[in-house]
Amino acid sequence: MIALDRFPGGARKALTMSYDDGKTPDRRLVDIFNRYGIKATFHINAGYLDNDRLDRIASDEVSELYKGHEISAHGYTHRSLGIVPRELVISEVIKDREKLEALAGYPVRGMSYPNGLYNDDTIAILKACGIEYCRVVETTGDFKIPEDFMRWKGTCHHKQNLLELGQKFIDMPHKNRPHLMYVWGHANEFDKDNNWDMMEQFCKMTGGRDDIWYTTNIEFVDYMNALKQLRFSVDLTMVYNPTAIDLTVTYDGEPFVIKAGAKIKF
Repeated sequence: MIALDRFPGGARKALTMSYDDGKTPDRRLVDIFNRYGIKATFHINAGYLDNDRLDRIASDEVSELYKGHEISAHGYTHRSLGIVPRELVISEVIKDREKLEALAGYPVRGMSYPNGLYNDDTIAILKACGIEYCRVVETTGDFKIPEDFMRWKGTCHHKQNLLELGQKFIDMPHKNRPHLMYVWGHANEFDKDNNWDMMEQFCKMTGGRDDIWYTTNIEFVDYMNALKQLRFSVDLTMVYNPTAIDLTVTYDGEPFVIKAGAKIKF
């Protein structure tokens, strides 16, 4: 039996975090993530970097601060993309990408919708501007793999029963299917709510586990898209991995790695 139900390392569970705006409390949040081996995506308004009045981080710390995590777009000046002219949508996305890429040193391919506002036209424009996924503000409360990465609903905002959902995620049996826990929010909310200890507890509880793959948003998107590109023979005795990513599947009940570019006969 072959099943496409594994993540790197043979894990059947994945955890990703998503935080918006690029404000100075990101420094403390990154430190917590790093201590527990958890990876995150940080959606940043490049037009507000270096703005002390808005409590934004400095441009010259972006590369080092978010090393090992993902830098992603959030609109150059946080305009609500679903209610502005298409020309402004393009400007907000392209200017944001351009500045962030210069700081990050790699292409910025993801985004979260500023203020959660978007429509079908927005999505078409974002795709044309090189955006490959976008997180919405709605959440599901479950651990299912999203069907549409341009309307990516997280499991929860961190204010929504984070610890209870984290424990449920850990305890959930595999049942021959992969699971994803996606948590989002804003780092400055921990200051406002005085609940940094909650995030510390969550990361301690979920971090360092062999059965969880810790991933950024774009790494998850790339992996899932690569799985869809596997090419099997009709009798399922051969497989070709045309991608640049090593992929893990279940074969006869056990994890089986198909190396990038490999042609395998089972």
